[in-house]
Amino acid sequence: MTARTRADLATASRIVVKVGSSSISGESSWRIPMLVHALASAHARGTEVILVSSGAIATGIPFLRLDARPTDLATQQAAAAVGQNILVFRYQEALRPFGIVAGQVLLTTGDLENPTSRSNARRAMERLLGLRVLPIVNENDTVATQEIRFGDNDRLGALVAQLTNADALVLLSDIESLYTKPPSDPSAEPLDVIEPDADLSGLEFGSTVVNSVGTGGAATKVSAARLAAASGIGVLVTSADLVEKALSGAEIGTWFAPALS
Repeated sequence: MTARTRADLATASRIVVKVGSSSISGESSWRIPMLVHALASAHARGTEVILVSSGAIATGIPFLRLDARPTDLATQQAAAAVGQNILVFRYQEALRPFGIVAGQVLLTTGDLENPTSRSNARRAMERLLGLRVLPIVNENDTVATQEIRFGDNDRLGALVAQLTNADALVLLSDIESLYTKPPSDPSAEPLDVIEPDADLSGLEFGSTVVNSVGTGGAATKVSAARLAAASGIGVLVTSADLVEKALSGAEIGTWFAPALS
């Protein structure tokens, strides 16, 4: 059943969790075991969990001895090819103590736009979930081009939630909630609940590029959350550090109430 409130996350049957590069790569890779612990706890109570994880390119950068995120597509693709392998290995190692197996799912926009490949992707993930495997979804950066890329995995998270008919989507960020203005502004106020028909035109969500490794930001999260909420999926935006509380139904973050069908 669709999560109508944050509290429903504690009993939701299927949840998509999206985490960004800045939260789990480089010096932040220590969060992977913490994130996995929270996902495993939800998994143990019977929840089907799908993880949408960015971080392939960011994870691959140091292994290619690069000083910063590459700007040319070919090197981004090379970094993704190396980094995706290492990223999934790190997740699997963290999952091992819980007896959970990860399954890698790489998608492009074409996969979700083409009816046949979309159906295949849905069927594959349904089977993985039926086998109690944890699908780890990422954009297929090795073959994606600048013209057809999702642009950020917040949107990918929303599309995966729609594809799998998830009860809820949790978008993990670097801050506890969304604000009326950039958090650095002293007059910024946290947003608690955003209704489906809320007018957000007067709010300032800032730039979509927030650091050297990620391409997300508050604006992309709002766009993705509204996309999912409009299709009847409740969405929580909160900090990656609060993921366990989030999946337990705590009153944290910003909740995008789902549209009623």
